[in-house]
Formats: sequence, structure tokens, C-alpha cells
Amino acid sequence: MRKKIALLVAGVFLASIFSLTLIPGQANAKTIRLSYAQFAPAKTFVGVQLERWKKEVEKRTNGKVKVDAFHGSTLLGAKNMMDGVIAGTADIGCLCMAYQPGRFLITNATSLPLGFPNARVASLTLWDLYNKYKPKAFSKVKVLTMFTCGPSNIMSKVPVRTLADLKGLDLRASGGAAKILKAWGANQIGMPMSAVPEALQKGVVKGLFSSLEVMKDFRFAEICKYVTITNTVIYPFAVVMNPDVWNSLPGDVQKVMDSMAKEHAEWTGSYMDRHIMEAIEWSKKEEGVEVIHLSKEEKAKWDKLLEPITSGWIKNANKKGLPGEAIVSDIKAFMKKYE
Repeated sequence: MRKKIALLVAGVFLASIFSLTLIPGQANAKTIRLSYAQFAPAKTFVGVQLERWKKEVEKRTNGKVKVDAFHGSTLLGAKNMMDGVIAGTADIGCLCMAYQPGRFLITNATSLPLGFPNARVASLTLWDLYNKYKPKAFSKVKVLTMFTCGPSNIMSKVPVRTLADLKGLDLRASGGAAKILKAWGANQIGMPMSAVPEALQKGVVKGLFSSLEVMKDFRFAEICKYVTITNTVIYPFAVVMNPDVWNSLPGDVQKVMDSMAKEHAEWTGSYMDRHIMEAIEWSKKEEGVEVIHLSKEEKAKWDKLLEPITSGWIKNANKKGLPGEAIVSDIKAFMKKYE
């Protein structure tokens, strides 16, 4: 009799275990485990925002959700992030849309040289743009939030005060920044950010075109003693979730994540702006870096040369059946609202 009872208890126990582990996205009845992948090192702003989102979700769900972070392409890489999340390799993924400009045409319009003053304004503008147009590119995922990096500026070994100083200058840049440098007469050199320190030391490049937190994070201030403020291209990011996993979540958990969407976009943009200001101040104080602000007349010359980039994007969008003029107009309106 005791043996039968023991077998019955064991059977009930095993059945309960299997019933718990078969629930999508859940490790047990009380904890929902979610994998979150991102491609950059943990200490970059992409990693920082992940850790903040993870902490807030776990706190606001009272421990019902546990997020397992996978930094630095340990689960999915930059270029297969979207498809990896759709396939279920990761429950959540953070992708940079600039890596696939044709796929994310509408949201990548925020990368046009429209003059974003900072990452906070750009991030909130991107979120509003997404919500207005709901691009088909995101139809196979649940979008949790969006944000951007800071505006790109010139960091160089030689001072750049005019277009003449920029002509023929070899600068590292990626994505849409290449078109901007070409319009200004500089030479764009493509390479991973990790290769830039050696390239600067060997003279392969005389500087780079990127957001300014790298002056401290990568210690470029030790070599690049000049920063020229241009506030041009930004790069948009999205955090997406597998739709089946999203649909498996309890309503209260979904509500928490939805309530954080715009808030987290603003938090990430504001964090980025603070981090950039800290990097600039550190560069000036510790490395004697000079920050150059173009005169109003000189800046107008630079901006004029970039107008064909935007007009060309509008024509291309129109050919693909998108309202190019309206999208650019909306971006400018959202930008003005948040400035």
C-alpha cells in the first residue's frame, strides 16, 4: 500500500513539473523567464538601457518576471537580431535599424540630417513616428520600445573649423554618416569601432564621425584633441519581442511593459545625453580637448550641402509607395514638440 501511495505521489509531482515547464516563456508557476539579447558590450548605452529595463520590469512585476540578459552578441548578432527574435532564438532583442536601411525605411528616416539636438528629442520623435505609421517591418514582432544614440559629431587629430579643413580628411564613419561626409568633401573610412584606436595611432584615419560618448568610453580624447559640433545623423534602435511569447504573458505583465515603452525611450535618450556631456567635460578637463562650434554662416553652408540627402530619400520613399514628404514633415514636427 505504501509503495502505491509513493508511486502516486511521485506521479503527481512529475506531472506538476512537466505542466510548469511546458508553459511558454515560464520557468515555474511564479516566475516567467525571458531571454533578452543585444549585440554591443554590456557597458555601452545599449547594454545600460537593457539592464535598466530588466531591473524595472522585474521590480514592477513584483518578481513575477525574470529577465536573462545576453550582451555582446552572445545569443544573437547585430544583423540577425530581428530574424532571431522572430524565430524564437531569443524572447527579446535590441537591434540597430541602421544595419538594415532598406528593411526599416520609415523609422530609418530619423537618420536623415534633420538637426536633432540630442538623443532625448530623437528617441521620443522615433517613438512617435513608429506609433503613427506602424511600419509593416515590425508586423511579426511586438515592439517594446525604441530609442536613438546621440547626434554624430567630428572628433579629429586636427582642428576642423571650415569645410576647407574637412576636405579630403580621412574619418571613420558608418551607415548614413558616409553620405554626409561625402557631401562635405571628407573621405569616409569604414571599420569596426574597436579598430579605430589603432587606426588613429597609425594615421590610417585622422578622426571619426560618431556620437561623443566614445571620447571617454574608448579614450579617443587621448588622440583626438578637437571636437567639431555638427549634430547631424543619429542611429535608431528598437527593442522587440517574439509575438508568441508576448501572447503567452499574463495581462498584468503586458500592461507593465506597455506602460514603460515611451518612458524607457525618454530615459535612454536622457541617459545618453548625460553620458555625452560627462564625456565632453572629461575630455576637456583631463585631455585638453577643444570643442569647436561652427559660426552660424559656416553651419548654414554645411547644412545646405546635406539637403540633397533628404530630398533623395523622399523620392526613393515615394517610389516605394510611402508618403516621403509627410514622413519627413512629421519627424520635424515631433522634433519641434520635444525640443
